Amino acid sequence: MSLSSSVAQPAAGPGARRSSSGLLQAWLPKLVLAPSIAISLFFVYGFMLWTFILSLTSSRMLPSYEFVGFAQYARLMANDRWWVASTNLVVFGGLFVAICLVLGLLLAILLDQRIRQEGALRTLYLYPMALSFIVTGVVWKWLLNPGLGIQAMVRGWGFENFRFDWIIDPDMAVYTLVIAAVWQASGFVMALFLAGLRGIDDSILKAAQLDGASLPRIYWRVVIPCLRPVVFSAVMILSHIAIKSFDLVVALTNGGPGYASDLPATFMYAHAFTRAQIGLGSASAMLMLGGVLAILIPYLYSELRSRRHG
Repeated sequence: MSLSSSVAQPAAGPGARRSSSGLLQAWLPKLVLAPSIAISLFFVYGFMLWTFILSLTSSRMLPSYEFVGFAQYARLMANDRWWVASTNLVVFGGLFVAICLVLGLLLAILLDQRIRQEGALRTLYLYPMALSFIVTGVVWKWLLNPGLGIQAMVRGWGFENFRFDWIIDPDMAVYTLVIAAVWQASGFVMALFLAGLRGIDDSILKAAQLDGASLPRIYWRVVIPCLRPVVFSAVMILSHIAIKSFDLVVALTNGGPGYASDLPATFMYAHAFTRAQIGLGSASAMLMLGGVLAILIPYLYSELRSRRHG
């Protein structure tokens, strides 16, 4: 028997065990997250890619992979209903974002004064955000119904000439969407601003007060500029809500009267599912995605740039 075969092999030392344990700890989070990442890639980004492919085809009731280039986008640009929906989105989105920012900031400043019953008021303002847009749409549809809502109530008080029939007025119906959406989202914006206000160093405010600045001037010159990241976040979230708004429109106006209060999301649904125009609906969906990216990319660029220079 040779000498080499008679010598016992050394057991694995603590260094090898630490190495295998470290390798397991390094790979375990990746293994746990891998299924979720794979599902997200397939069901989110995979379907985005599939929607883009369908927008380049002649698909109608069922998917068809006959390539037609950007013909569906040309049809979309020539569709009057699409332009009505796009115009409504500009009006609805602009007013929705602006009013929510102003109202949310004012409510946050009010609560930041350490008033009594702050917790109850904060809960009251935040409560609408706990509801779905379907519930909000149905409730505001009742309130705005001329025969049984606000108009009927005020006329019952003796004001016979009072009119508030926007929901059946083609020129005013889109503003009813603004009312309902602001009612639901302004409390959420208030919470964002309130968190930002509570994060500002009190020494900055005290220094401004020692310099003789009035309270409105302090908020305008000092506090609001410090809330710039919160404003950007709120604008991004609200704009995303506005672009993809569907359930609120369906529950409140159903796009009517006619299609006077249509938004791109309801246009996409109407053409892709109820009128068997999958290609045209996919093209509108891609333009909606482009609108979201047009808001998201500058925001992310601004955030990354500020961190790089910070």
